Amino acid sequence: MMQSKWILCSCGRAQHDQPSPEQFGKCCHEKISPLLWRIPILVWSLSIMCWSLSQFWGPLELFPLYMTHWGLLLIAMEITLGIIVTLKAPTMRYNDATFGLPWYVKVYWLLYNVTIPVAFLITVFYWGILKSSGKIEKYAPNPVLDVMLHGGNSVVMLVELLCSAHPSRVLHIFQPLLFALAYLLFTVIYYFAGGQDPWGNHFIYPVIDWSRPQHTLVVVALTGLFLALMHLLVVAAAAARDALARKLRSTTGIYNDGFGEEP
Repeated sequence: MMQSKWILCSCGRAQHDQPSPEQFGKCCHEKISPLLWRIPILVWSLSIMCWSLSQFWGPLELFPLYMTHWGLLLIAMEITLGIIVTLKAPTMRYNDATFGLPWYVKVYWLLYNVTIPVAFLITVFYWGILKSSGKIEKYAPNPVLDVMLHGGNSVVMLVELLCSAHPSRVLHIFQPLLFALAYLLFTVIYYFAGGQDPWGNHFIYPVIDWSRPQHTLVVVALTGLFLALMHLLVVAAAAARDALARKLRSTTGIYNDGFGEEP
């Protein structure tokens, strides 16, 4: 009897800490399907990707150099998997008695945790640092595309954040930071391998120039701190979203545990 009671209590805590798989395919407002915003975002991301490729300012093999394009690819991947999760939501269940989420839900949650703060970072970094440096006129041959790449990205991810039903958690802060670290290591390797940008410079961005390591490390450190702040703001926004959704419903709504277990 004691053992059975312990198992039931343990399962109850696991269920409380771990969101249900169905949450990832739902809107915080029960009567709205996530397909209403996820399909348009997918169309937007693929359209902007094609437009960016057609308007790229250098050889296409250099297209993957830029964080902006990494962020755009993240949006397309995250929203595609979000659509798949939405379509599978009615039949989703926990994988096992430990309440493990299906693998595709875990991957979606990981991409969600990375893509949203990175999109906000790209917008602020571009307009606040790169644009103000006065050294990037060549990076924006089309002003409308410029806004779509460095502003539209944050708008569509804000929609994803404010309309989704699953939680964001403080403990997942390492996920966007690891992504940023991967890009940082890429810039270091590219520099020491003798890589150049489309205009023959030995850097990808003028403010991340490893020939000036002290200046670059300061920029990198501040950028990392800002990305961490963006993640915390995402967690706060998700908590506020869920609190509002609960208030608008007479029954208990979505539980957003910012300190729960990892996906």
